[in-house]
Amino acid sequence: MASTSGFEASAANVLKRAVEMDGKSRFTEALVCYQEGLNLLMEVLKVTTDEAKKRALRTRLSDYMDRAEKIKQHVEKEKDAGKYHEQIHIAAGSTQNSYRRVFGRFLDEFVTEVYVEDPYIRSPSQTYNFLRLCELLVGRETKVKRITLLTGRDEGNAHQQEARFEEIKTSLAEHGVTLDIRYSSTLHDREIRLNNGWIIKIGRGLDYFKNTGKFSIGFCDMDLRKCHETTVDIFHSKHTTKK
Repeated sequence: MASTSGFEASAANVLKRAVEMDGKSRFTEALVCYQEGLNLLMEVLKVTTDEAKKRALRTRLSDYMDRAEKIKQHVEKEKDAGKYHEQIHIAAGSTQNSYRRVFGRFLDEFVTEVYVEDPYIRSPSQTYNFLRLCELLVGRETKVKRITLLTGRDEGNAHQQEARFEEIKTSLAEHGVTLDIRYSSTLHDREIRLNNGWIIKIGRGLDYFKNTGKFSIGFCDMDLRKCHETTVDIFHSKHTTKK
């Protein structure tokens, strides 16, 4: 019974977040939470013997399933029309905003190419942010084969910048991923394009985490790192690559 209670409590927490994200029109995030919460409720239903409780669980499952299906249909309709837009506000000092949490849900099995525009992948800390993104791309069950980065050149330390990129390129190659580095002196856009159609525009680019000591909590686990305030806009388009 204790394990069942744990599943039910977890389901309640996840579904509460689903409703919260639903109310904020963060539909893709809400859909993930609904699906996770429904899976947990199904586990509870499987081991429940009390008939009254089973009826109540089935009613909850039906209600949440209906809402999840409506969200799914809405997202697909907006995607097909090229109108989908979702916005996330990251508050100053907030945590739980790692790349995985913010846009990891868009990295499905159809992603083979990722295009990153960020003028400030120059300093070691900024390059570490890009490396963390690369780790996310090769660490999930994706089929990413190419990553293209368009960034600004660090004129004062170009050699060190290129050396860091070369090390990342070599490491990615060991995972079967090609890294293409391009430079622009006029770049201002900050966005990530996935070739499954999703576009993530981050106001501050990848560098929205506050600096922390190398031996401080949050240095390795970015969900524990405090953030600068920024806005993330998520779109969907059938045309995501740039020549």
